Amino acid sequence: MTKDDLEKVFARLPSVPGIHGRDAYPNSVVMLLLARVDNEYHLVFQKRNENIRQGGEVSFPGGIFDSSLDKDKKSTAIRETCEELGIEEKDVEVVGIMDTLVAPMGAVIDVFVGVLKKDVNSLDFNKDEVERIFTIPLTFFQENSPEIYYILTRFHSSGINEVTGNEEVYLPAKELGLPERYLEPWGDFKLKVYVYKTSEEVIWGITASIIVDFTKFLEDDFNK
Repeated sequence: MTKDDLEKVFARLPSVPGIHGRDAYPNSVVMLLLARVDNEYHLVFQKRNENIRQGGEVSFPGGIFDSSLDKDKKSTAIRETCEELGIEEKDVEVVGIMDTLVAPMGAVIDVFVGVLKKDVNSLDFNKDEVERIFTIPLTFFQENSPEIYYILTRFHSSGINEVTGNEEVYLPAKELGLPERYLEPWGDFKLKVYVYKTSEEVIWGITASIIVDFTKFLEDDFNK
């Protein structure tokens, strides 16, 4: 490779860093949705129906990017929000995007910020996916810091197949000649978990982490 070839490579390097290997992970989006309630801004939450994945948990609207339906991640955010809350595209205005979040389970999550242009109490939400809708004033999150806990993550090179009940090797560490420490579970990383205890529900995990980041953007006179 010549110097000219290298310079062409250098010219193609991104001016703004992205996320290395993001296509290897599930790519999801969520919509941090604001609504005007009683003359102040609230965050809109949904409690997921018990019959779906992560049922019973509190979240923002969102879902998996589908290239057959969505031209980009913003389209996914709008589509999922409309489907889950029972609204039309004209009822939500996307005003921006936050930093991309890489979740502990390996999902890459793009976070959009939207404003609901419809009375939140009039929503005919999707009962198959959503158990209930509720809102919490933004001021609550400005005035109350989350509690902080931790979870411990550990990497495993093998595990038990849920279908067959047999051991399944994911990384043949011994055959590859890797150090012996990779034959046993390793890592033991402590990850921070944010928890907000509200009058409605306990809000924690990824949803709480997004709120923590969003509150950093809020100004003192936001609700004036």
